[in-house]
Amino acid sequence: MNNNDVLRKLRYTFNFNDKQMVAIFASAGEEVSREQVSQWLKKDTDSDFVALFDTKLAVFLNGFINEKRGKKPGPLAIPEKRLSNNIILTKLKIALNLQAEQIISLLESVDFRISKPELSAFSRKVDHQHYRECKDQVLRNLLHAIDKTYHVERTGKIANPTTSSAPKVTASNSKPSNNKKDFVKKKANKAAPASPWVEGARPNASNIYVNPKSTTDSKRQKLKLSK
Repeated sequence: MNNNDVLRKLRYTFNFNDKQMVAIFASAGEEVSREQVSQWLKKDTDSDFVALFDTKLAVFLNGFINEKRGKKPGPLAIPEKRLSNNIILTKLKIALNLQAEQIISLLESVDFRISKPELSAFSRKVDHQHYRECKDQVLRNLLHAIDKTYHVERTGKIANPTTSSAPKVTASNSKPSNNKKDFVKKKANKAAPASPWVEGARPNASNIYVNPKSTTDSKRQKLKLSK
């Protein structure tokens, strides 16, 4: 992994916008522009891509610690001139306040196994007999596990595009009624015009006058007047 990969991954995981990225650098004593941040975040194949030097990533990681743990009083931490995966792992551990068991658990969540002695060897000094170099595979899987566990969704972003604000379908309206009377009633309700006086009212059949001289069916020639 290169420095730009680490920066891109952390920005994506914690959903930092350009303003926040600039502020993180500033909290560690480095003034950068939004244009610089944009160039560091470009894909390696982009014509505007600019490689991120070790010192700059070290500054960002120091600022990331301030962001997550709070800025300590006193002089700012001096950024390393040369970074290694071991140093990056240690800074991530400090920023997220992770214990060895938690890191092991995080790596297991992405199907990567590591023992506690192996993990401990990454924190040793370079001249220590038990020191081990942290390979790209370990750091890449740790960043992936951190993203899986700590990922911050964008404000207003719909996590599930299939979810909508449409009303839920209940058992009562999810299936068509098999009752013929219900069907006729619904059809009549739909066809009947709304009364200008009472919302949803329909004419009363007993108040309808039928012309006795009409040539229509005799059953419909009855005078139905309410008393």
